[in-house]
Amino acid sequence: MPKEQGQKMIAQNKKARHDYAIEDTFEAGLVLQGTEVKSLRQGRASLVDGFVDIDRGEAWLHGVHIPEYSQGTWTNHSARRKRKLLLHRMEIDKIERRVNEKGLTVVPLALYFKDGRAKIEIGLAKGKKTWDKRNSIAERTANREKEQAVGRYLKGMRD
Repeated sequence: MPKEQGQKMIAQNKKARHDYAIEDTFEAGLVLQGTEVKSLRQGRASLVDGFVDIDRGEAWLHGVHIPEYSQGTWTNHSARRKRKLLLHRMEIDKIERRVNEKGLTVVPLALYFKDGRAKIEIGLAKGKKTWDKRNSIAERTANREKEQAVGRYLKGMRD
């Protein structure tokens, strides 16, 4: 069987990028059961309520919903079980130190296959206030309008 190449996106957590200011990102492997991998290959997962907890020097992913595999039998997994993340010791220590010092949280941002292996992108995040969210929306809108105006100008359609 040929080895998979490249990336295949499974799920993204757009709500996390809206609700949090992401300061740093890490790529981690996941310890999964066979039926979880099959369910992910069908493109079924939700990262919305997920978070990462560091317990006794190990990183654990909580609250991520990977539905049961439809053709699975008694070997099927539970949908919201906690899953171990595979990170280097230095990365775990860095994340734990920054979470304890600055009061940051660790949220999952994206779940994907990379060269046939399930990976998750996690981010060190700081919660945004309501006015921060409004500012980022206004900034995005202003950039979009600016780009549209430049595009109209280049096409010769002046206002």
